Amino acid sequence: MTRKKWICAVVALALMAGGAGLLLRLQAAQRLGAPGLKVERTTAGAVVRVLLPERVAGFSSEELPPAPEEKANLPSDTTFGKRVYRAEDGFAALATVVLMGTDRTSIHKPQFCLTGQGWAIERTEPVWLGLAGGEAGAGPALPMMKLTTTKRVEAGGQVAVRRGIFVYWFVADGRLTAQHWERMWWLARELVTTGVLQRWAYVTFFADCAPGEEEATFERLKQLIGGVAPELHLAGGPGGRD
Repeated sequence: MTRKKWICAVVALALMAGGAGLLLRLQAAQRLGAPGLKVERTTAGAVVRVLLPERVAGFSSEELPPAPEEKANLPSDTTFGKRVYRAEDGFAALATVVLMGTDRTSIHKPQFCLTGQGWAIERTEPVWLGLAGGEAGAGPALPMMKLTTTKRVEAGGQVAVRRGIFVYWFVADGRLTAQHWERMWWLARELVTTGVLQRWAYVTFFADCAPGEEEATFERLKQLIGGVAPELHLAGGPGGRD
């Protein structure tokens, strides 16, 4: 090996060692931030569940436990909230919240879950929802990512096509985004500059429908989210109700 290659190798090893040391120091000194959503705690202060509202205008709901695979595949300090909301005309939507603890791997790119369940993502688009009667850009507005999906299901020996509308966003204490990269950037910056590990939550809403009913289904989801988000987000936070 030439002298130049030796120097490059030594520099590379030094950078790797320095980076590893920095990560260890950050991990040892980090403090877990506060959640940006309403939660239930034990008397000792531990978070046990996310408090999705039981009733919003036009909808009743039923609380659901996390699925066994969710608990098995995510870190043990992950906290959940899950409800199915139903309107009197039969419309139903599933709302799920995953709140991370000290292990940031509780939250990953949403697309992985959908494709793993057999849904093909046909379109991804950012959308904004005005809250509390306001319009986007004129008052509280919620950034969301809307995914339009398709799945073939078999019933009674016949194959039918179903469409799914999946909406999600991320929220932490004082932070709100629909972009995975932005969430990761804020998390890293806060950890390096303050030693605080932001406690991010991943909020999703999903409803399926027949082909041709996608826009109507999305309108119903917006109605539901417009009622849930102000009650779910902490007062004074992004989209929260004082």
